[in-house]
Amino acid sequence: MITTARSWKGAAMLTARYTVFRAREPRRRRWSLEDRLAALPRQGLPLETGVEIRWNDHQVPFVEAAGERDLAVGLGVVHGHLRLFQMEIMRRLARGRMAGLLGPVALDVDRSLRIVGFSRAVEEIRQGLPEETREWLAGFRDGVNAVIESADEHPEEFRLLGAAPEPWTLADLVAIGRVAASDFSWKVLRRLLPHSDRENWPAAWQRLIAEGGSPVPSYAGDGRSPGTEDFLAAFGRSGSNSLAVAGERTKSGAAMIASDPHLGVMLPNLWLIAGMRAPGIHAVGLMIPGVPVMALGRNEHIAWGGTSLHAASSDLFDVTDLPDGEIATREETIPVRWGGEGRVTIRECAYGPIISDAPMLGLPKNRPLAMRWIGHDPNDEISAMLGVQRARNWDEFRGALDGFAAPAQTMVYADVRGRVGKAIAAHLPRRGAGPPADIVRKREFLDHWSEIVVGSDFPAEFAPERGYVASANNRPPPSDVPVGFFFSSNDRVDRMNRLLDGLSEGGPDDLKALQRDVAMPSSERIRRGMLEVLDNQAADTPDVVGALATWNGRHEAGSRGALAYELMVHHLLRHLHAAYELALYLAAWDLTAQLARDLEELPRRRLEKAATRAARDAQSDFRRHRTWGAIHRMRLEHPFARVPVIGRSYRFSDDAIGGGNETLMKTAHGVARDTHRVGLGQVARHVSDLSDPDANDFCLLGGQDGWLGSDSFNDQYTLWREGRYVRVPMSRSSVAREFRHVVTLSPAGAGYGEHRHG
Repeated sequence: MITTARSWKGAAMLTARYTVFRAREPRRRRWSLEDRLAALPRQGLPLETGVEIRWNDHQVPFVEAAGERDLAVGLGVVHGHLRLFQMEIMRRLARGRMAGLLGPVALDVDRSLRIVGFSRAVEEIRQGLPEETREWLAGFRDGVNAVIESADEHPEEFRLLGAAPEPWTLADLVAIGRVAASDFSWKVLRRLLPHSDRENWPAAWQRLIAEGGSPVPSYAGDGRSPGTEDFLAAFGRSGSNSLAVAGERTKSGAAMIASDPHLGVMLPNLWLIAGMRAPGIHAVGLMIPGVPVMALGRNEHIAWGGTSLHAASSDLFDVTDLPDGEIATREETIPVRWGGEGRVTIRECAYGPIISDAPMLGLPKNRPLAMRWIGHDPNDEISAMLGVQRARNWDEFRGALDGFAAPAQTMVYADVRGRVGKAIAAHLPRRGAGPPADIVRKREFLDHWSEIVVGSDFPAEFAPERGYVASANNRPPPSDVPVGFFFSSNDRVDRMNRLLDGLSEGGPDDLKALQRDVAMPSSERIRRGMLEVLDNQAADTPDVVGALATWNGRHEAGSRGALAYELMVHHLLRHLHAAYELALYLAAWDLTAQLARDLEELPRRRLEKAATRAARDAQSDFRRHRTWGAIHRMRLEHPFARVPVIGRSYRFSDDAIGGGNETLMKTAHGVARDTHRVGLGQVARHVSDLSDPDANDFCLLGGQDGWLGSDSFNDQYTLWREGRYVRVPMSRSSVAREFRHVVTLSPAGAGYGEHRHG
């Protein structure tokens, strides 16, 4: 789904690394639920009538109002109360204002952000908003600002940085959406561009584009300082699973939906859970802090989820010989804390901003590259998602999605009549058929951007005969207009298909079990191939070969076979491929499919030699670690955990965890041989049974509250590990019964708001 997930992570890592703190290790008080709710503003709010916010014991809110604008105010209060510092970081990223918080060390970050131009279309978007959306955003803004104005103290991060939150504007809210629209393909392009000047590049590119796999995940969990790759990772989404099961396959006869977004692993979580009700809007789901729509969830009629489409929403153009008269240049001033101000020169042309000027991107300076990106156009995803929240059927759902431009999504649908569907939500140029000839386009290709196609121009699937739909960032069905060129392997979608094919009279528990599944289908093909060329190594490397031979294919934390498999993959790749070849291999190929093909097609002698060396290297590592969970760790921490002296106060868990790069319970780790932390994975879960308006279950990897010291900061982590969920009902009686803590917000002149237990 749309998210600022990695944006917050990358910026917060920079915050942690570069900030000069005035305080020693903080003495943090514990904040109970009652303490936190007592801090909410309750009177004198910009409301027409009162708003009631009910909270459950995990500090999940259900907001109810008599009108939509008041509902938006209540949601703004919720977001500001729970995630104010997170929102501040995202706003500064969108505006290129990190140096105003961190000082001169963040100047290159701001220069890069402004050259890329996340805010380029913000003012045009703001001016073109429908009145209904404008009022909704204005109410949300007013709710956030009410939290800032009434607060007796600010989140711990502000205090440590010696900063204070600033009032929010409509443009700030729009700008956050632009950061959320960043293009997945940027990561692929960044990794491949350094290789594009090599002599054998044309042949390598043709192979890469034919394979079409997405990059092997990278992570910053090994103690390294944040670098260029971490900065770029802040602007891309790599995964998610979403599926819907039709009524003919369920016990209740109604449809079910399940989604789990895969984003950067950190605390606070990059989602929050909420419910809302006002005339015309009644929904529960997951929201991105600072974005006032349900990114995934359900209303009374339909449910929706989604995954990153991995679409090519941008193109690079070589503008080396573009005449100077066709390049516009302007300078912008960047406020710098403790250092006055800095400046950045931004060059733009018909092909977009010249992003090779951005210092943090690490692109070749001798080859000016401009980027045409759909996110530079004045699109309005907030209105589109408000339309989805109100949709009552498939046609209204698809109609709303035509306004959704970026980031491109595969959207999954279910309704109370038992039907399911899958559709594309994206704006893309009408490219010609066939793959691109090179990573950088010729300038005449800009003509393809003269016509933009929308979601309804692509194939969709509704009420399929097989009785379900599933999406896992895999390649979409063929279409007249190419969607993209680099997709995830089929491991996760094949696994979902296999499990759902065997489902009849299924229930929510079946979908919850699926979300915790740690099998990876392609590993069996690779395991067999490795054993075939290791048959003479059992005596020399008995631990590795024995564990591999008896492995059940599941990446369980206590598995010896999973450890042997991952160690062999790591060492076999190193011994099979030279450094340049391996860099391309990891940059964009479908790793599992390509390795399996190597084992089937490379000369036997070469494979045996490489496998012998790999097994010997793996044997030493295996004897040190013994199980997969010994090296595969779920380390939940705040980005400040990397700051010397005080860092230990921001670390909250270090546990063995199952899963892997392409298991349904995704816990991505790259190619690993030593202890590492999960950098990207399944950070939230949602399951709804549409036979019951109250059967909506959610879980966050971490907790709901971003306030350090809060009882709700990490209270769902145990639930996530154990496969338990937090129920968020929709019916009034159930909300009143299960959300017992009540805060009422009153308008100016209406007396005091109320805080009580139901």
